[in-house]
Amino acid sequence: MKQKFTPNDLIQYLYNEVSATERLAMDEALYNDLGLREEYEGLRDACRQLPQVTFRPSSRTVQRILKYSEKTALEKHA
Repeated sequence: MKQKFTPNDLIQYLYNEVSATERLAMDEALYNDLGLREEYEGLRDACRQLPQVTFRPSSRTVQRILKYSEKTALEKHA
């Protein structure tokens, strides 16, 4: 049975968000289906053009989160 993969499936594959079984099925489909492989390569190229962003919260934000976590943990035990 030939499985149909959607663009969402290809994006999940691209970002390694698939199970090992799904990855094997997708690998085989990409090997055998030229149209699917071209679609995947287009998505991969587009992904590479996206800016690489790194998010770093300020130390003040981290401290607030830790304080809140500590406070709520104490409330649960009280």
